Amino acid sequence: MMVLKRQITSHLNKKSKTRQRRGTNRTTMQDVAKQAQVSASTVSLYLRDPKGVSPSKASQIKAAIDKLNYVPNLLAGGLAATKTRVIAVIVPSLTNAFFAQTVSAMQRYLDQKGYQLLIGDSDYDEDKEYELAKTFLAWSPLGLVMTGAKHSDACERLLKSTQTKIVQTWELTASPDFFQVGFSHYNVGRLAASHLFSLGKKKVAYVAANLSFDRRATERGQGFCETWDRLAKEPPTIIDIEGQVSPVSGVKALSELLSQAQAFDAVFCSNDIIAMGLMLEATRRDINIPNTLSVISFGDLPFAEILSPGLTTIRPPSELIGQHAIDAILDSDTQNPRLLQGLSKEGKNAQVDLAFELVIRGSS
Repeated sequence: MMVLKRQITSHLNKKSKTRQRRGTNRTTMQDVAKQAQVSASTVSLYLRDPKGVSPSKASQIKAAIDKLNYVPNLLAGGLAATKTRVIAVIVPSLTNAFFAQTVSAMQRYLDQKGYQLLIGDSDYDEDKEYELAKTFLAWSPLGLVMTGAKHSDACERLLKSTQTKIVQTWELTASPDFFQVGFSHYNVGRLAASHLFSLGKKKVAYVAANLSFDRRATERGQGFCETWDRLAKEPPTIIDIEGQVSPVSGVKALSELLSQAQAFDAVFCSNDIIAMGLMLEATRRDINIPNTLSVISFGDLPFAEILSPGLTTIRPPSELIGQHAIDAILDSDTQNPRLLQGLSKEGKNAQVDLAFELVIRGSS
């Protein structure tokens, strides 16, 4: 259970004393030059061509940029103070249908309003996410939409230093630093456990892949395990498959379950892709679903409905997340009371808690 325990960390950010441009909070190139003890022209050359300055000066300039959270303004002269009609979004993976649906909804929504969307894929890499955030912020977008509520320390400092509107999606935290649009993954796990318990299941497992990297799947697992333990007075088994999330993960998970001495009558898969592989392998092994093994999952991806039997799953508000994230940036009119309530709060750390839905099909 160690991997499913919540880790609460505190990050103390040192505030650097920087000279600010009149009327803004933007750190200037001169601030970087002073911190690095080089000329502003040397900083300018480094930004255009890092190899154009000596390695020692390049190291000094990079350290100063990181310390001051400097983001170069790529808009020239009088355009620097002008609001752009661009909104940027960074997702962990564009091949993940969950995030692709959110981005697609954002694109359609912005098309109606005459704005452009700038998209970055971090490939679940925090360092790449940080570099993407720096690059996007350099173009002074109207807003930056981030996936998740946890980023690297450097990225957190960067986001807190910018005047660009930041919206975090797909997660909610107890003490948000930015506007958040999402839902509780912990409660998703609770719902899955309650559903299986209502069916009279006795021996269950939580099946996932790479829990050490997937914080949202970990939270779903924590909600499931703690709720099942409370209801059934017995902790569920946890199957954590190494490697990329794929149907093969589900195949491996079922093999691991069958190799154990105890007989399982239900599983909660961290997402539909894993569940699909597990169900296909169960069919190959002549394991009846749901009579012998009930399956519930998360995602409601398009194939969930056409599997045989259909996959019981919990549907996240993928498209609504995208729409409300855009509304939070544009401060546009909306008829959604949750969003209005969130936008009415003081400060930038309000939340929009969206609902998810249990879709019951033949697998449970």
